[in-house]
Amino acid sequence: MADETAGDPMSALKWTRKSTRKASRELKRQKIPASPRTVARLLKDMDFSLKANRKSVAGTQHPDRDQQFKYIAKMKKHFEALGQPRISVDSKKKELIGNFYNPGRVWCRDAPAVSDHDFRSAALGIANSYGIYDPCRNDGLVVIGISHDTPEFAVDSIVAWLTNTGLRRYPKIEELLILCDSGGSNGCRARAWKHWLQQRLCNVFHIAVTVCHYPTGASKWNPIEHRMFSQVSLNWAGKPLRSFETMLKHIRCTTTDTGLKIQSRFNKKKYVKGIKIDETQISEINIKKHQCLPEWNYTIYPKGCVWSRKTKNPIRLKAT
Repeated sequence: MADETAGDPMSALKWTRKSTRKASRELKRQKIPASPRTVARLLKDMDFSLKANRKSVAGTQHPDRDQQFKYIAKMKKHFEALGQPRISVDSKKKELIGNFYNPGRVWCRDAPAVSDHDFRSAALGIANSYGIYDPCRNDGLVVIGISHDTPEFAVDSIVAWLTNTGLRRYPKIEELLILCDSGGSNGCRARAWKHWLQQRLCNVFHIAVTVCHYPTGASKWNPIEHRMFSQVSLNWAGKPLRSFETMLKHIRCTTTDTGLKIQSRFNKKKYVKGIKIDETQISEINIKKHQCLPEWNYTIYPKGCVWSRKTKNPIRLKAT
């Protein structure tokens, strides 16, 4: 069910695209007999629930949505076979830091007293969070920034994960798969996103980075949303984020019965919005777009590496 699961980043609610009958047939093909009723019971044990449609989505689904889901599943299996890491990344919603109301309830003798209005002018700051989640290890990193959620901030956060955790866990890393949304600081149309991946990730660490974007309106299928961010939100629910240190501690203390562990890091650097990437900088991006939905799937190679035409594999690295 892993590739068919979505979830709410603000709660533990999860859902799946498969029906119980389809899931039952899939299990039988894998020689695991289970009736639709048994599948329903198992899903309920895993915090899934049966939900009706809600009129909350604007517009229509992208026509290539299912094709992209299948391609992402294929790439995940491919990287697993290669023994190379894959991470899920995304920005979390901004949080006002100060004595402000935080939705949720907590067991205590007296309810925490907070300000009756959430004025930005009264805040110590606004926290921008960028998360990196390793689904194979079931752990991740959340970087808290104090300025703007820009592509540069996103790439710097991934670099922080790589230097603190990734290189130690994957000493033979040559390739990295990044799963992310199609908008925001890591959007598929953001020139600066590709530019900083080239300059600060590929060239510095000499690894090939493959990026697969989830279709528009499908961000909740991004694993970090329902496997990490949702748990962070539950952990600090009802607890005022009175300081940046409080926020960092709540993130570090977030755990689950399945062994989730999260590190947190504070980034005091100030990032500037609206930096334009000119044509010269674009020409320096050593990018190879995949044949399948090239706007959503591409590989960026380190400087001095070329694309091998001898293999059909879109993520093989060949040095010049």
